[in-house]
Amino acid sequence: MRLGFLLFQYSPHGGLQRDLRRLVAELAQRGHQCRVYCIVWQGEALEGVEIRRVPATAIGTHRRSQRFHTWVRADLARDAVDGVIGFNAMPGLDIYYATASCYQDETLRERGPLYRRSARHRHFAACEAAVFAPGGATQVLLLSASQRDGYLQHYNTPPQRMHLLPAGVALDTRTPPHAAERRKAIRNKLGVETQELTLLFVASRFFSKGLDRAVTALAHLRSAQPSVKSRLLVAGQDKSRRFQRLARRMDIGDGVVFLGGREDVGDLMLGADLLVHPARTEAAGTVLLEALAAGLPVVATEACGYAQHVKAARAGILLPEPFSQEQLNRAVLRCIDGVYRAECRESALLYARLTDLHGKHGAAADLIEQLLSRQGGAVAG
Repeated sequence: MRLGFLLFQYSPHGGLQRDLRRLVAELAQRGHQCRVYCIVWQGEALEGVEIRRVPATAIGTHRRSQRFHTWVRADLARDAVDGVIGFNAMPGLDIYYATASCYQDETLRERGPLYRRSARHRHFAACEAAVFAPGGATQVLLLSASQRDGYLQHYNTPPQRMHLLPAGVALDTRTPPHAAERRKAIRNKLGVETQELTLLFVASRFFSKGLDRAVTALAHLRSAQPSVKSRLLVAGQDKSRRFQRLARRMDIGDGVVFLGGREDVGDLMLGADLLVHPARTEAAGTVLLEALAAGLPVVATEACGYAQHVKAARAGILLPEPFSQEQLNRAVLRCIDGVYRAECRESALLYARLTDLHGKHGAAADLIEQLLSRQGGAVAG
């Protein structure tokens, strides 16, 4: 089949983009012709995949989105495909690969009435409704049960259109041979001392994933346990200025290190002592599974779709909703204990060995083939 994939922006480090890369690679390996439409493409091209850059320039994300839709629809009318798979919610999709939580739910919880009357909100709410409205035809691939529940609450989408994928990370996230040597090497490279407690934060959207919460927890750790040398490594592409200011205001500017987007997150996990992921919203949280596979203890919020894996693995501490900064501070202090971290590490590695954490992209490719064959590849209205 000829398949078209739609997303606004591709960079090699975001979870959405990594899912796209692995899914397209799986489908291309099965002999399908894959075409990707995007406004921005950062990083290397995907082998055997056609990339069509959409000239959708405008002030305001909703206007860029509108121009993206218009351009892509016209291009598909001239050069049709057998199925259209979107990684952002928008009209005209056969299949939506839902890496995001429900936009309407987030808006009601986190935004005020003025925002909900804005043109931006009206546009993206309409895009989401085009996918999930009960009378629509778009099939939806979901990453977690909590994500599905949010959409059902707001849209009452027919259950037969909602397909829950298994968890999945790349096979190369498993703890490699000579992990101890690689841990020592990455810590030396980063200038981390042997006994220094190293917290790791990995995300491409710093605020929604709770970086301000993690910075505050580090400040509390340093205040409560001044004898414990500690730092926070931040890996990911996003604007960092406000968080750097927060760290300086809390007098821990030297302790928060921004590493930018990284290709070596696996090595960072081997070098760190604790993953801190106090997300405000997180449809899944692939980084949690990567931490389990690497044997890295986790402190995360129950807002994460994959939080149940951390609980089942007994690999760290989950923070209940509503969020409490005090609870996060106590959880990070608990993880000073090296014996406790070692127990979490062994439990995580055992869980990763006994649980299939790598089947998501194969299952998604199976569903795409089945669903498009069933409906004849007709583009949803």
